[in-house]
Amino acid sequence: MKLQNMFKKIKKTGSSQKEKKPEVPQGLLKKCNKCGAAIFTEDVKRAGYICPKCHGYFRVHARERIRMITDEDTFEEWDARMDFVNPLQFKGYEGKVNNLKEKTGLEEAVLTGKGRIHGNQAVIAVMDGRFLMASMGEIVGEKITRAVERATRESLPVVIFACSGGARMQEGIVSLMQMAKTAAALKRHSQAGQLFISVLTDPTTGGVTASFAMLGDVILAEPQALIGFAGPRVIEQTIGEKLPKGFQRSEFLLEHGFIDRIVERNEMKQVLGDILAMHSVSNVCSKTDERYEVLEDRNAFGSRKTPWERVQISREKDRPVGQDYLKQLFPDFMEFHGDRYFGDDKAVVGGIARFHGRPVTVIVQSKGKSTKENLERHFGMPSPEGYRKALRLMKQAEEFQRPVICFVDTPGAFCGVEAEERGQGEAIARNLFEMSALTVPVLSVVIGEGGSGGALAMAVANEVWMMENAIYSILSPEGFAAILWKDSTRAKEAAEVMKLTAEDLKELGMIEQVIPEPDGYTVENMQPVAAHLEEKLEAFLKKWEQCRGEEIVEQRYQRFRNM
Repeated sequence: MKLQNMFKKIKKTGSSQKEKKPEVPQGLLKKCNKCGAAIFTEDVKRAGYICPKCHGYFRVHARERIRMITDEDTFEEWDARMDFVNPLQFKGYEGKVNNLKEKTGLEEAVLTGKGRIHGNQAVIAVMDGRFLMASMGEIVGEKITRAVERATRESLPVVIFACSGGARMQEGIVSLMQMAKTAAALKRHSQAGQLFISVLTDPTTGGVTASFAMLGDVILAEPQALIGFAGPRVIEQTIGEKLPKGFQRSEFLLEHGFIDRIVERNEMKQVLGDILAMHSVSNVCSKTDERYEVLEDRNAFGSRKTPWERVQISREKDRPVGQDYLKQLFPDFMEFHGDRYFGDDKAVVGGIARFHGRPVTVIVQSKGKSTKENLERHFGMPSPEGYRKALRLMKQAEEFQRPVICFVDTPGAFCGVEAEERGQGEAIARNLFEMSALTVPVLSVVIGEGGSGGALAMAVANEVWMMENAIYSILSPEGFAAILWKDSTRAKEAAEVMKLTAEDLKELGMIEQVIPEPDGYTVENMQPVAAHLEEKLEAFLKKWEQCRGEEIVEQRYQRFRNM
């Protein structure tokens, strides 16, 4: 109301005294470039440079961004002043740069240095769109490369906030080469086992997108940020078509598997701090307290059940699913999305967490709790992008020496035209190939159905455990009966001969442990089971953390070699 009265006063003053300017102090008001509303500048600042009316994000100046994400007085700037370069002797370029230096108070389009984020030390680079739309020329590329190289020498993680129109036209081919230079520096940083977190802000396009911005071990993005190689205007002009709403925005990239998660600005510092802390080797501790009554191992099973009865139990709707194990065992689990190729398959949920203080990678095959969720998750049947996401996270775990814990629960890999078009067989084969040589310990727990290659693609492990009423088999009993006897109605008979129960597979030497569960196993009576499993996980990790990478690989190889 106050703002409306002010505008009425401005309008009235303007009509009676046209020669006078509106009586509004300079800088008091700002126009939102998203919704067009007039808003108080101070309100925007207090809101983290977010429009209080439409929640649209304003671009943040580099120094303000550093203030927002780093602990107070911890940022130390590097390479603040560098000599101007004009490799093409481009006319008027130097004058334009000098004007921008004076206007923005910056020497170039990126600030680099070292600081702390919630106590975690990191090398930080922040791009500023006010400086030639943060285009990447020689100095920008050099500053980022120097920062990454120093991070490699000092064994520090790197956090880069990208915001750029792409390569700097005034520097031509020299600008183009910065793409390769920054990527090469990050490759060495990765080979040294160090973490790179890339944060994409509006806009991140062109040569920056096609180089360091998309190379993060973890890639975060602000909501609604424009992210792409070719800008939308260029694409529309090239193909002569109007682009769909939301094309190349953060949400589009999340859906198509290219970023790990979207983070609101007010959560960014906390999320960065959590990710950095989970990658810090100094955070390992031990925990011995017991929260719940622990189930005792049983030599004999609680009640004798036929194989077909166990098949039915493994499929029960109210049986705990992967997400329930995540909540019980890994309360600080942070989910990461996408396969970096095509999409984000909701039938596979993966990310990082702590277990008794140890950073671990956890991946679950995920069924839904309702019909809607089951449809979204293909009833727990992963597509190729689900297996590729799982493998991406496993390889990331290997890079940072985190154990991998998988929870298997699938009727089988998704069967459909689109899955075949995107290489379902190749995706499963690639997981078997790569998992066999992971240098970190892998544990797979079959919690429900373990169907065929769709399950095995997440169970090439050092140890495989099964819940008491889980099943693990070459195919579903229905499929087995249909293939061998041309009669799927003989599924009950098939279950008897398939040796698919935990008891059978333990006797065959296919699995290492059976985890007992109560009759009528649901989320409501899950706590003692989770406590027992927690105890077993602790023993597993203690056992395997003493082993060298080559020993872990050799044991896994021999485990399958002897089958």
